[in-house]
Amino acid sequence: MSTRQCGTLLLAALLTAGIRPVPPSGISCSLEGWFAPAVAYAQPVRNMIARLRGKKMPSGIVKTNGRVEATQVDVSAKYAGRLAEVSVEEGAIVKLGQIVGRVVSPEYEAELKSAQSEVERAKQSLAQAEADIASRQSSLDFAKADLERGDDLLRKGVITQKDFDQRRRNFESSDAAVKAMTAQRDQAQFTIKKAEADVERIESVLHDLVLVSPRNGRVQYLLLRSGEMVAAGAPVMTVLDLTDVYMTVFLPATDAAKLEIGGEARIVFDARPEYVVPATVSFVAADAQFTPKSVETKDEREKLMFRVKLKLDPKLLQAHFAMVKTGVRGIGIVRTNPATPWPEDLQVSLPK
Repeated sequence: MSTRQCGTLLLAALLTAGIRPVPPSGISCSLEGWFAPAVAYAQPVRNMIARLRGKKMPSGIVKTNGRVEATQVDVSAKYAGRLAEVSVEEGAIVKLGQIVGRVVSPEYEAELKSAQSEVERAKQSLAQAEADIASRQSSLDFAKADLERGDDLLRKGVITQKDFDQRRRNFESSDAAVKAMTAQRDQAQFTIKKAEADVERIESVLHDLVLVSPRNGRVQYLLLRSGEMVAAGAPVMTVLDLTDVYMTVFLPATDAAKLEIGGEARIVFDARPEYVVPATVSFVAADAQFTPKSVETKDEREKLMFRVKLKLDPKLLQAHFAMVKTGVRGIGIVRTNPATPWPEDLQVSLPK
């Protein structure tokens, strides 16, 4: 390695640490000439470190510490039962609607069989009622025709009033029998609808015993294991929605009041300071977090801290899905003056 290259690396390290180097004894060249390439290389790094430490933040730009969070959604059992299967592990990537577990309930399965049997019994009753209606209707038609003939014969004096009255009673009896069978048919139809509704209800319960992921994301926690009893509404696992990721930061009242919802922001992670991630101010709390909600003096008002969410673009998260993690610490940077341009070292820089 040449002397110039060694000097370049040495000066970059010294300048980053804030130490002004001195040329080695016996070197007659000037300090500026010997270290010029290293100064040019190390200056952007030193500028960024200084900005993130709060030493050289431009007017209208504010930085603060924060941590990355994501929306958490519990996968819960709607009804009680035994957890028969869990098909994912902690850290697994899941998709919306993906089956992640199953709960079994012998009680509901037995109720389903009973309801299905009731449907079949009601259908048989309906078929019997319709057959009886057909038979009674035939008798009614005959009785009606016989009554009409009897009316004509009575006027001609062929039959007596007693015979005519008997024919009328036969007609009325047949008509009542048809109406009774019709009522039985209607009752059978109602029973079928009720039994089918019970079947649909129980099938819905059994469908809800199949656990599915409510979001695209990653399994954060498994709270129950196969074989354990599950109470109604009890969470079985927690899924992180990796398309709804944000950094939570806290800003003084004077800075929070100047933010624009939807305004640009930047995030720099402690573990990967070489990247500058774009974000958007999506939320500013209406109430203070660290001091009483209402204070009277100006000094106390200046101590108010407000929670702010810096939301990451879902498309960006999808492009780097495997790298998205929660709990990561970093620095959130916002503009209290939207007209202030972002410095060069805070321009967006993402992994390839």
